[in-house]
Amino acid sequence: MSNENPDIEPDANNLWRRETPGHDGWAHTARSGDANKYLMISADSHCKEPANLWAERLPEKYRDRVPRIEIDEKGDRYLVMEGWRKSKLRDSVVLGEDKLRAHTPGDAESRRADLVRDGVDGEIIFPNKGLTMWATEDADFSTAQCRVYNDWVWDELANKHPGSLPMAALNPGDINNALAELDRVVATGFRGITLPCRPVWGAPAADKPAYNKPEYDRFWDALEESGLPLTFHIGTGGDPRAATGRGGAIINYVAHALAPGIELVTTLCSSGILAQRPAIRFALIEAGIGWVAWSLAAMDEAYKKHHMWVRPKLDGLPSDYFRRQGFVTFQEDDPGIATAEQFDLIGNFLWANDYPHQEGNWPHSAAAIERSMGSLSDNSRARILGLNCAELFGIEVPANS
Repeated sequence: MSNENPDIEPDANNLWRRETPGHDGWAHTARSGDANKYLMISADSHCKEPANLWAERLPEKYRDRVPRIEIDEKGDRYLVMEGWRKSKLRDSVVLGEDKLRAHTPGDAESRRADLVRDGVDGEIIFPNKGLTMWATEDADFSTAQCRVYNDWVWDELANKHPGSLPMAALNPGDINNALAELDRVVATGFRGITLPCRPVWGAPAADKPAYNKPEYDRFWDALEESGLPLTFHIGTGGDPRAATGRGGAIINYVAHALAPGIELVTTLCSSGILAQRPAIRFALIEAGIGWVAWSLAAMDEAYKKHHMWVRPKLDGLPSDYFRRQGFVTFQEDDPGIATAEQFDLIGNFLWANDYPHQEGNWPHSAAAIERSMGSLSDNSRARILGLNCAELFGIEVPANS
């Protein structure tokens, strides 16, 4: 059985995306247009900011620091971004359906049509180019970029369709700046916040600001008081393109983009941040879920066996706070799905199609869901595909969902 997108020309590198065992025996389906379709909310979608957004809207003093292309004496072109390794631009290898994903339209109506064809009823929207807004140790520069992005995404995508919610970006490198922007986006009407996985760009070090340090207590207090869910997208704590050469594309994605999310979850669950602020809800975005059950067990083991060194003492185990307050998104993750019911994590997992990125499933989400979620109960599928996300972000659920 193939996915229902006859207007998309299949190509050899993407035929696997259409493979599916079907949905026989399912009470509901993930098929667009099906009367018994699940409520499907992508907990991770990306906007398409104009290429000149920051160059045109930032204060003049910052405009020469935005990402740019430089050409060397040999005529080779390089992408230069503050905080990121300089990278050589090569001729495009994005063809066929991959090219379709790379060139989706950016306007609200077109992206909505793209999502409807994929069976998606709502989406949580994150930056695309703007994921580099935190790639600097200059907190004022980062805050200025966040303000530009927040104004643009609110005007372009907020309130365009029910259930499609852009997250407001804050830079926590300067707490006073972050709290001022928090007040502004709350007043604007945003319904969620997105933060970098580390408060200051780069590798962690004992003398650098960190979310678990006391100076961030007032930041977490203000975030809890706002009542808004918090999100942390992968690849925002440090440069994920640390590897070069053979296998670099895979090494960077797995080891330098996905894996560092474990640090964030462990920090929030074991430092008292969540224990002391039970109203905070957070989601780690695009990190996959296969590691979650293991990491919760590892946190609990460390808490019990290293009790003589652990501070603060918690009323529960670190995993208790994750199950109460934490979420993680995934696109297609067979190992994670296999653990979901066994380890009581159904309520913590959020499905996403990652529109329009290559890592995602668009426009073949139904096939991906059928490949990976057949072992789950109907209720578990419903929660992971949409109900958990609707509850987290306050999205109205249709009566028949």
